[in-house]
Amino acid sequence: MRQGVRPPGQPRGLIVGAARSGSGKTSVAIGLLRALKRRGLNVRAAKSGPDYIDPEFHRAATGHPGVNLDSWAMEPVLLRDLLARQGDGADLVIVESAMGLFDGVDAAPGRSGAAADLARIYGLPTLLVLDISGQSQTAGAIAHGFATHDPAVRIGGVVLNQVASERHEAVVRPAIERLGLPVVGVIRRNPEISLPERHLGLVQAGEHTALEAFIDQMADVIEASVDLDAVLALAGPIATGDREAPPSWLPQAASSLPPPGQRIAIARDAAFSFIYPHVLQGWRDAGADIALFSPLADEAPDAASDVCWLPGGYPELHAGRLAAASRFMDGLRRFAETRPVHGECGGYMVLGAALEDAGGVTHPMAGLLGHVTSYARRRMNLGYREARLLADSPVGAAGDVIRGHEFHYSRLVSAGDDAPLAQLADSQGRDLGPSGGRRGHVTGCYFHAIARHSV
Repeated sequence: MRQGVRPPGQPRGLIVGAARSGSGKTSVAIGLLRALKRRGLNVRAAKSGPDYIDPEFHRAATGHPGVNLDSWAMEPVLLRDLLARQGDGADLVIVESAMGLFDGVDAAPGRSGAAADLARIYGLPTLLVLDISGQSQTAGAIAHGFATHDPAVRIGGVVLNQVASERHEAVVRPAIERLGLPVVGVIRRNPEISLPERHLGLVQAGEHTALEAFIDQMADVIEASVDLDAVLALAGPIATGDREAPPSWLPQAASSLPPPGQRIAIARDAAFSFIYPHVLQGWRDAGADIALFSPLADEAPDAASDVCWLPGGYPELHAGRLAAASRFMDGLRRFAETRPVHGECGGYMVLGAALEDAGGVTHPMAGLLGHVTSYARRRMNLGYREARLLADSPVGAAGDVIRGHEFHYSRLVSAGDDAPLAQLADSQGRDLGPSGGRRGHVTGCYFHAIARHSV
């Protein structure tokens, strides 16, 4: 048996966590994924919490689709089955934490959205990435806090990141190892393995120039800096329950998003890419056909489709091209005359009357809804959302409760006079008022849907 390969039926996993965003989790996770793949391991990845961009880097590093695991937005059965699916046939599943390991919302046990929930529920040890720039023995105090904060969350090992020199390592390493925590990696300061960012996080994998070379470079750094055998040894069995066969999608019907049609036209390019992998896979598993098209290439939605879905993304960076894409705009308007069209976040912006870009230039949009959005007069909106739908739409039926999130810097500068699509609440159940719009067959909102919620 190859070193590190699991026995049949015993998938193993670990969490790559940190104290905060920007600690190097993504670089370490991507480098580990590719380095272990080089060893011949069938390695898979997942991302805790709501994140569209990291799963695409995970796909590029492993050759397998990524998945999101969100303990707040997803019902336990959906969460369990998605992780079991990811582990089926894999030697190792690496779950990359969002933000800090314990960062979530005040919620029922196991439903906070933090990666620590996954550690508790599924018995996954954590590989802790510590950015020790500007620190020495204080790194030991931070590691001690992680090791003792929650006995149900086991810190299996530590990777020191942003290490300035051998002397720096010599001061920090003993402060951590005295706690009984093994230091399994030491990564020197290296700006060349930093991932480029923009206003919603990392630049998308598909936009990264020389992506394969970049991932290989990160894997080279990990191979030179991290004890891969020690990482494999700290991984633990994934406690998703005994299963004789791969999980099917059918038991999740109560909590997954059902396909809005038999054939779904979905915009997909640099302006429209934010749709969760589990949503697309769920639609396919339920028998739906997916017809991708590119508005930036001036393609209209597939005329044979039952519904059109405009995902979120970065339309504010391409507003001029979208406004000039006449075949796309005309085709979208024709489609909306007879069939449902839905837009999430960036898609919602394009369905409106106009979009003001960062330079203050206002571009006409589809005009299928009456609102106007602006990225020039931006304000960050971020957080979990619970939406009670006020009317039937591709997201669900009137009265359905959908959990998801908002993350955008653009804002409404004119709400228009369309009827709202949903009544929103935050993660604590506080009412946020009506949201989105609906007119004829067209619906849209800033809200990103993750899963249905039973009440």
